[in-house]
Amino acid sequence: MASHIVGYPRVGPKRELKFALESFWDGKSSAEDLQKVSADLRTSIWKQMAAVGIKYIPSNTFSYYDQVLDTTALLGAVPERYSWNGGEIGFDTYFSMARGNASVPAMEMTKWFDTNYHFIVPELGPNTKFSYASHKAVSEYKEAKSLGIDTVPVLVGPVTYLLLSKPAKGVDKSFHLLSLLEHILPIYKEVIAELKAAGASWVQFDEPALVRDLDSHQLEAFTKAYTELESSLSGLNVVIETYFADVSVEAYKTITALTAITGFGFDLVRGTKTLDVIKSVGFPSGKYLFAGVVDGRNIWANDLTASLSTLKDLESVVGKDKLVVSTSCSLLHTAVDLINETKLDDEIKSWLAFAAQKVVEVNALAKALAGQKDEAFFSANAAAQASRKVSPRVTNPEVQKAAAALKVSDHRRTTNVSARLEAQQKKLNLPILPTTTIGSFPQTIELRRVRREYKANKISEEEYVNAIKEEINKVVKIQEELDIDVLVHGEPERNDMVEYFGEQLSGFAFTVNGWVQSYGSRCVKPPIIYGDVSRPKAMTVFWSSVAQSMTSRPMKGMLTGPVTILNWSFVRNDQPRFETCYQIALSIKQEVEDLEAAGINVIQIDEAALREGLPLRKSEEGFYLDWAVHSFRITNSGVKDTTQIHTHMCYSNFNDIIHSIIDMDADVITIENSRSDEKLLSVFREGVKYGAGIGPGVYDIHSPRIPSAEEIADRARKMLAVLEANILWINPDCGLKTRKYPEVNPALTNMVAAAKKLRTELAGAN
Repeated sequence: MASHIVGYPRVGPKRELKFALESFWDGKSSAEDLQKVSADLRTSIWKQMAAVGIKYIPSNTFSYYDQVLDTTALLGAVPERYSWNGGEIGFDTYFSMARGNASVPAMEMTKWFDTNYHFIVPELGPNTKFSYASHKAVSEYKEAKSLGIDTVPVLVGPVTYLLLSKPAKGVDKSFHLLSLLEHILPIYKEVIAELKAAGASWVQFDEPALVRDLDSHQLEAFTKAYTELESSLSGLNVVIETYFADVSVEAYKTITALTAITGFGFDLVRGTKTLDVIKSVGFPSGKYLFAGVVDGRNIWANDLTASLSTLKDLESVVGKDKLVVSTSCSLLHTAVDLINETKLDDEIKSWLAFAAQKVVEVNALAKALAGQKDEAFFSANAAAQASRKVSPRVTNPEVQKAAAALKVSDHRRTTNVSARLEAQQKKLNLPILPTTTIGSFPQTIELRRVRREYKANKISEEEYVNAIKEEINKVVKIQEELDIDVLVHGEPERNDMVEYFGEQLSGFAFTVNGWVQSYGSRCVKPPIIYGDVSRPKAMTVFWSSVAQSMTSRPMKGMLTGPVTILNWSFVRNDQPRFETCYQIALSIKQEVEDLEAAGINVIQIDEAALREGLPLRKSEEGFYLDWAVHSFRITNSGVKDTTQIHTHMCYSNFNDIIHSIIDMDADVITIENSRSDEKLLSVFREGVKYGAGIGPGVYDIHSPRIPSAEEIADRARKMLAVLEANILWINPDCGLKTRKYPEVNPALTNMVAAAKKLRTELAGAN
């Protein structure tokens, strides 16, 4: 019985890729140094999977930024502004597209389906010139082969690539991106020909777009693409891989009818209905089913007995020799190796499986199906599953009762937003077009050292508190000197916005090296929610009060919202997600009320990940949005009218959920806008009325580029064309923790200058 891994984490067990990238970007190491680190990581991954016994080992799943950008490079689809002159795309062009440079902005970045992983959005149009410009897929296949490991090269499928793209600037928004299929398929044919010549026997096309709601025209594109590639694929085994949700009956019938395809991969963890489709519609004779029964998106140990039962059911449908045990999706979305977690509680650790352990689970299931069941391994797994179900640390009856009681109210503030804004303005006395930032300020090496030494008990609590106070004072003074209107304390006590809160809530566990790549060098360490959630004590009141005492200007209390904490954690899978979210909401509600009581008049409750959790099928969106928006309202429905509630969202397409955003009933929302070509503003041009305060980001903080004051003013003028001046805020796209002060200070200087210029213009117009 064969085993298969869809993809594997590329960041390294201790973030080796992150540090190599940042060293290269800072000019401290060479391209050769970066290439060596990445080659060492790939070698380790391939050897590990081969040693376990995985038959179908993926290659070309490594990326310096993301796999969609890699595909853009492969196709030579470089926007003109990067002045690429053809040939093999090098690091300069590649990273300019991802991060921008001193003269041109980066391409748009958005979330990869419903995950916290990001990708760079291709910009295409009728005049885009395509050429085979990156031979990475072939090079990595040959690299693995030189180690004696035959791999399955993985390519982002042509239809998914086009469906994830957007019309380039200046191209009519109605342009049909799928019309470019005939232009990119010749390049796919070149790649396939080179892979065949190099000795590849399998190739994997990732087509996750198949799990979305697709119309007949979009489904026909899959038939057209793989029919056109059929002669080129002759002699190769080909698997089309889908993941993250169920495939519809129509999509299932479309792809299983493709004669050029040898096997089909389905996510049977998040796509449980796909099992019924396979059984009711049937499976094509002689084809392989890559059964994704091991969860690639969470860190819980697989229930091997249940998975084995599912696989045996499938055996009767597809045949024993045509069933391949697989992960539900790439393991990119989980942490690397549990062996590195020396401080994790032993009981909780027994419930977990990171990427390395999931590889072992896949192989154990494949062996069990082949009659070589490891009884000891299965027995230990069953004991861990049983332990988790009965552990008293998982369930707190008081929390469950309090969370259940939340459902009887829709938790709306009693006064409408326009009246609240009027009351808040009387108290805060802000100028028109008030300026603020999103929360964090640069996390310096010294600051990271202080936090690290405090956690390691190398400095006292008093020394730590004094150091953080000094940092807050510095950030406050910078903002006052810049003349920013509503201040933040810079979050120097926080390494991560979710981890910080999880560490202070019950029901959470934490790793030392459970890093997951978000994009490029950006890594996060998601908390593990293993049990019922409650707040033992106040979490932010001390630091917010300290910061407010340093200034007469309004200081924002900074919280992470319940939906974002949920979506950016590894969430327990033994109860519905909304139940856990309500528990978190109750804890944040208590914190909001304590901040208000401490005299904090502006409280920001970030919901950066609300859109991220939106289901991929329209029929499931309403239920999610109902409980997600309700969870946010729970946190702040009890505050006074004079307390201003902000929220923040970033790097997703929000236009399709704008009415749910309005229903959140925040007083002010700051939202990513600049990197997505001001896509957000289109909803207001189309007539959506928004009465609350709103701050569409005026510059992209994920790029080192410093925008001029006039550029920011121009961007804000576009906002004023569709939004009333009395509700518009001026702010960056996101927090500033990933930037350096030599970038932040001039950018914020220009932002404030732009706001003042616009105030003068508005006063003159009146």
